Amino acid sequence: MDVRSESRASATSSGAYRPRRNGVRLSVGFILDKRFTLCAFANFVDVLRLAADEGDRSRPIMCNWNVLSDTMSAIPSSSGVSVQPNERLGDPAKFDYIVVVGGVMDDLTGLGANYTAYLRKAAAAGIPLIGLCTGGFLLHKAGLMKGYRCCVSWFHHADFLEQFDGLDPVSDQIFIDDGDRLTCSGGASSAHLAAYLVERHVGRAQASKSLHIMIIDDAMRPEKPQPGVSMDISTRDPMVMRALLLMQQNIDAPLSVGELAKRMGHSKRQLERHFRSALGASPQAAFLQIRLTFARHLIETTDKLVAAVAVECGFCDSSHLSRMFRQRFDSTPQEVRRQALLAAAAASTVPEFDAA
Repeated sequence: MDVRSESRASATSSGAYRPRRNGVRLSVGFILDKRFTLCAFANFVDVLRLAADEGDRSRPIMCNWNVLSDTMSAIPSSSGVSVQPNERLGDPAKFDYIVVVGGVMDDLTGLGANYTAYLRKAAAAGIPLIGLCTGGFLLHKAGLMKGYRCCVSWFHHADFLEQFDGLDPVSDQIFIDDGDRLTCSGGASSAHLAAYLVERHVGRAQASKSLHIMIIDDAMRPEKPQPGVSMDISTRDPMVMRALLLMQQNIDAPLSVGELAKRMGHSKRQLERHFRSALGASPQAAFLQIRLTFARHLIETTDKLVAAVAVECGFCDSSHLSRMFRQRFDSTPQEVRRQALLAAAAASTVPEFDAA
C-alpha cells in the first residue's frame, strides 16, 4: 500500500468520519497565519455556517468551528482586517479537521513552535490537515506534507518550485483530497472544498444550500481545473482547460503534445480529439497562440528586450519570435511596442481648459 492509500485508510478509520454525540457532524479548527488570506478563510467558514442550521440563522448545530491560538492575540489578515481567536490550542482530536490558512508569500516564514507541535500531534492522531491558499506551504515547512500532493494556485506555481524542494505542486485542480491531507488554491475554491466536506459529513442538500446562498454555482469536484490567466482562448471542456493551464505554466519550455497527455493521464490522440472538438484547433496551435499572446503582453507592458521576451515565451531567439509574431499579429514586436508607447503617452496627456 502506498503513502496515499495508507493515509486514506487512516483517515477513514479515524474519528474524522464518524458523527459526534452532541449532534455536530462536522467540527473544524482553524490556525491562521499572520497576514492570512481573509477571502479563503471567510469562504470556508461561511459554507460551514450556512450548512450548520436551517435557513440563515447561523447557529452551530450540525457544524461548528473555532479559531485556535497559542496567545489569543488578534490575528491580522493580509487585508488589514483582524480576527480574534476564540480557543486556545488544546486537544486536536476534538476536531474532524484542522485547517491552516496561509497568507502572503513573502511572509511565509513558518508557523511558531507551538502551532507546529499541535499540527504534528493532530497528524499523529490521524486528524486530517487542510491547507488553504498558501497553507499547504506552511504544512510543508512543518514537515507534514512528505509523500502528499499539494494543490497550489497557478499564480504561485513557480514560487513553490523555487522554495519547496521535494514536493510536486499540482496547480491544474481547484483542490486535492489526498486522504488525511487536503489542500486548495484559495479564493472561491475554499468554498468548494468546504462544500465537499459538508456533503461528506452533513449531506449534499446542505452543501448545495450553502453555495447557492453565497451565489456560487453547484459544488465543484477536486479535479475541476483552476482558472488561469486569460489567453483569449475559451472552453468549457475540463480536459482542454487543464491542458491550457499546463501550457501557461510551461510557456518558457514548451511541452510536446505527448508530454502534455502523459502528465494529464490521457492518450495523445484523446487530447487532440478534445482540442479539435472544443477549439477547432490542435494542441500545438493553441500552445503557439498562448505563447504569442503572452509575448505581446510583455512587449506592450514591459521594457524587456525582444530577445528576452523570446526566451521567456519559449522561442529560439528574437528572429524566431518576430517571424511568428508578424504571422499572428501582422506587425513586428517593435511596431507593437511603439504603438503601445504612443497610446500610453496620449492617455497621460491632460487637456488644459480656460478658467473662463
